[in-house]
Amino acid sequence: MMAGTDDRSAEFEALRNLSTRVGADPLLVQAAGGNTSVKQDDVLWIKASGTWLMNAGRDEIFVPVRLPPLLRAVADVDPAAEKAEAFVVAELNPGGLRPSIETTVHALMPQRVVVHVHCVETISLAAQANAEALIGERLKGLDWAFVPYCRPGLPLARAIAERRSAATDILVLGNHGLVVAADTVAQAETLLGRVCGLLARTPRAAPEPDTDALVRLAAGSDYRLPAKPEAHAVATDLQSCRIAAAGTLYPDHVIFLGEGSVIAGPADTAASAAERAMAEGRDAPVEILFPGKGVLLRRDANAGAEALARCLADVTARVDGEVRYLTAQDAHQLINWDAEKYRQELTRRMSARLQ
Repeated sequence: MMAGTDDRSAEFEALRNLSTRVGADPLLVQAAGGNTSVKQDDVLWIKASGTWLMNAGRDEIFVPVRLPPLLRAVADVDPAAEKAEAFVVAELNPGGLRPSIETTVHALMPQRVVVHVHCVETISLAAQANAEALIGERLKGLDWAFVPYCRPGLPLARAIAERRSAATDILVLGNHGLVVAADTVAQAETLLGRVCGLLARTPRAAPEPDTDALVRLAAGSDYRLPAKPEAHAVATDLQSCRIAAAGTLYPDHVIFLGEGSVIAGPADTAASAAERAMAEGRDAPVEILFPGKGVLLRRDANAGAEALARCLADVTARVDGEVRYLTAQDAHQLINWDAEKYRQELTRRMSARLQ
């Protein structure tokens, strides 16, 4: 627990409570995604990489980072800013946690409290080709900035520095999510609710999955039904299925489900669809979409994959225009980034503990 005055401790406790609530809402945060922070004097307390916001009230998930040298490193485009590990206050970090991969985003916002979420309402708009115009109509009158997709870390921090003004308290990150900032936790929560409400749309209704057929298609394979039945909607709604089939919409899909989506053919079983994907040079797919029927997940799919399978259904159900997909280069950068490999390993460990 952070040391400090009663006022600071109360605000930090408020951040823990907000983080727990936000992290438990799958329409705002999925798996280890999203992060929150509070600035205390010259220290930025930020969610640790690979931890889950929903566990903020139970586990120690915040890391103290010295703010002035981190900001200098960002300004100097110093590679040390990428992971921010060099700026951790070691004596206040007994668990040896690593800062979030998006620490630089929080550091650049001058407000005391910053909340970053992978809100499905935001992503479904921020992934569309005319995202800035669409969002501008809804956020008219607010001090916001749109930041086209950049890899999280230093590239995203530099793009934010170029786009925001001193008064900007809302960032919409292309193909990525939403950032809100305020001087108190209560103000940040109010702003988050307001923006998400302005961006909200009614998702398309999806037919029920054919679970009997899916069980037959999974027979004798390494695949199973998802734990979250909401995940099926990406396949039972054919428009969502077409959107998913065309590419990757946001970074955490690449991290937890792999690049793109595997769509089964009319005669495919889970085994044959997986074999075909691997024959094309892909890994065994974590998720297979069966149009009109539903989805199957690989038996070893972890809690992060489960959460992102549902997220895909939630996001695609809200997309109603031309999509700007991540490129193959975007995906390659994420898959081969050490910071993301670390986050995936922590998710695997957490999933193993839950089993």
